[in-house]
Amino acid sequence: MKTIYKYKIEVEDMQTIILPKNAQILTVQMQNGNPYIWALIDNDEEETEAVTIGVYGTGNPIDNNYTLSYIGTFQMYDSKLVFHVFRMS
Repeated sequence: MKTIYKYKIEVEDMQTIILPKNAQILTVQMQNGNPYIWALIDNDEEETEAVTIGVYGTGNPIDNNYTLSYIGTFQMYDSKLVFHVFRMS
């Protein structure tokens, strides 16, 4: 059986989150003032993997040493700050 779960992320250039193996990251959005990633996971999957997430503000440099998979964009502080989120490999 599959389920969608949310995972809180920080507003940091790079971070690692632990997800069930083969989780499909669906989106990033704000909820109650905090950014979260929602992922479709297989409840039968017991193995986990470390996933590197990049969070970059508009105009900020991004390390060229990674392959980026775009997840989404979120805004904070009445849209004064805009961040773009990537899965990095």
